Amino acid sequence: MIKSFSVSALILLCFVVFETAILSNMLFLPAVPDFLLIVTLYVSVHNGRLFGVSSGFVSGLFLDFLSASPFGLHSLFRTIIGYISGVFNKTLNMDGVFLPILIGFVATLMKVFMIFVISVFFPDSVVPYSLLSKSFLFELAANSILTPLVFKFLGIFSNVILLDPEQVS
Repeated sequence: MIKSFSVSALILLCFVVFETAILSNMLFLPAVPDFLLIVTLYVSVHNGRLFGVSSGFVSGLFLDFLSASPFGLHSLFRTIIGYISGVFNKTLNMDGVFLPILIGFVATLMKVFMIFVISVFFPDSVVPYSLLSKSFLFELAANSILTPLVFKFLGIFSNVILLDPEQVS
């Protein structure tokens, strides 16, 4: 269990460096795809709620340390998304293309909704998404399209990321 979590945290660290150091500096991208959200979805759907909460919290901490957002913002909503997607452990067949696209789409909408709710309580420090902006629509489409691709890529590491079925809660 510790090995799986450590490898998952290392993969999250690699993706956060890729997102913040490389993708955020590409000027032709209207928004950066949220690879950390997709990795959190993969880990939580395959390993359950405990790993979903843990990977969501860790990915949020990585982003909180590397972004100018209020500390704890990313950890909060990514932990919630990790828990909710972990509820679907052992119930969804993630081998296809349509279901991962749908999960990436719904998780991005959940992220945007939670940021909006938090921005109502903290209007000076949290800026919500504009739902009809080009950057939001690009991120929504990119996350949806990239989810099955990232799931297939992470399938390469499934023997070290995924828990044995009897260990999953």
